[in-house]
Amino acid sequence: MSLPSDAFRLVAARPHEPLRTYHPRRSSLGPEREEDLRVHFPVLGFSVHDDVHDGPLDTASMFGRSAPLVLEIGSGMGETTAAMAEADPTRDYLAVEAHLPGVASLLGLVARAGLTNVRVGHGDALDLVRRALPTESLDAVHVFFPDPWPKARHHKRRLVQPSHVALLRSRLVVGGVLHCATDWVDYADAMLEALSADPFLENTASGFVDRPPHRPVTKFEQRGLDLGHEVRDLVFRRVR
Repeated sequence: MSLPSDAFRLVAARPHEPLRTYHPRRSSLGPEREEDLRVHFPVLGFSVHDDVHDGPLDTASMFGRSAPLVLEIGSGMGETTAAMAEADPTRDYLAVEAHLPGVASLLGLVARAGLTNVRVGHGDALDLVRRALPTESLDAVHVFFPDPWPKARHHKRRLVQPSHVALLRSRLVVGGVLHCATDWVDYADAMLEALSADPFLENTASGFVDRPPHRPVTKFEQRGLDLGHEVRDLVFRRVR
């Protein structure tokens, strides 16, 4: 398995491809993360855009077992993913992050904690969902603090919108959960509207929910809280 190339860090959207839902960022890895990437990516990671993933992803071979699968879209620097996976050993976590420093950081956390139920994908999670994750293959999808795209003209790039909700819901088993969180109030309202409009999803609450105890507060989230941002969680379940 090849390491992700520097050229892939900023994959430009090709003509006729879906709009990218994340901001491309360029930042240095530093020596520790470079080493984590070199050592752990061949064992614990994969590139979403490798040709090998044009068919269904063989998660049983990837994890060495068959277990309920959680998809983490945009795992950031990985603290939340690692903590949740460690507390939830009966499920496997497939974390997909577009930015290489986050991939390297999570790889290091997973390796140092000795976790066997996390694999880290580098690239666009929606592309992986479209091409390589079969319908009704996921026990849960987590979308925590996606890029808010605050300007109105950029709202079409937001991850949580009706077409993407339908795509993600189709990959959930009946009874599976789609859990979203954001600290942007207008995006939270748009999330609630998009999720509520899907006839196959049911809100587990009357609206927003308090942060479930199994979702740790991330450093990014804490910075927002310190600035007075309101964090809102939504937990929807596929009912049919």
